[in-house]
Amino acid sequence: MSDSPIEPPSDSDEGEWAAVDWVTDADDSDFYTDGLNVDGSDDDEFGDAEFGDDDESSGEPFIYEATMEPGDAGMAELLSKGTIELLGLMPWSSNGAYLVQVRLGDDFAPAVYKPESGELPLWDFPSGLWRREVASYELSEALGFSVVPPTVSRLDAGAGPGSVQAFVPAQFEHHYFTLREDPDHAVAFRQLCAFDLVANSTDRKGGHCLTDANGRIWAIDNGLTFHVEFKIRTVIWDFAGERLPGTVADALDRLISDGLPASMEELLDPDERANTLHRARGLLASAEFPYDRSGRRYPWPLV
Repeated sequence: MSDSPIEPPSDSDEGEWAAVDWVTDADDSDFYTDGLNVDGSDDDEFGDAEFGDDDESSGEPFIYEATMEPGDAGMAELLSKGTIELLGLMPWSSNGAYLVQVRLGDDFAPAVYKPESGELPLWDFPSGLWRREVASYELSEALGFSVVPPTVSRLDAGAGPGSVQAFVPAQFEHHYFTLREDPDHAVAFRQLCAFDLVANSTDRKGGHCLTDANGRIWAIDNGLTFHVEFKIRTVIWDFAGERLPGTVADALDRLISDGLPASMEELLDPDERANTLHRARGLLASAEFPYDRSGRRYPWPLV
């Protein structure tokens, strides 16, 4: 196998997933039944959603408005305590994902809500992928990489328990393959590479790597992570054979010494947590980024 990275297909559609199927009247929507809760109250619940049945919907972009950005210190609190208002359904997603507005006092920001009720069953992952979304954020923070947008658990949202992640106002025409040569992203992509190896990311597509207006890299769609079996599939193999940067090695050493955050105990089972630390030890011991000798550890589609 060649050690050079695989290129994305030339006809890949960039950024289409960012469109939104607006819900202007919940009762008339093709996606929702009666009783949809759009104000975060306890009176109603989201109806059963026909997730993925959006073939006839054109999807429309929305205008990003917020009082704080994903990287702001108060974002996690806003997502955890704020009132959730439904805006629409994110198309092009294999599982149900809602675009929502979260408000707390005078602050508000859009977010992506992924309820367990919208997940399609997988043969190799248990239900509750949203917990892995939250665990990915917790791991990213514990490592000090902060590459995953703030993501919290919400048990009180309309469609039931799920994750709520800050929406990144990204430059959606860009993805990993258009960004990887920029030296400004060298540190962030090496951190993300290490994160994916420790988290056992099984679906790191190029389109899951976003950049915002400030040039910050964010990694989204982290539900297929933390499996006890080695299932890594990622587009980030460019650093194979490189020695781990000192900051990455220090972060791994600190994680191994301190252990995983206590918050991850409610998100992952004991074997999943133990194997996460095992992968961190293995990466630190090797002192370099690994190769994909099989040539098969890529997701599809690549973007």
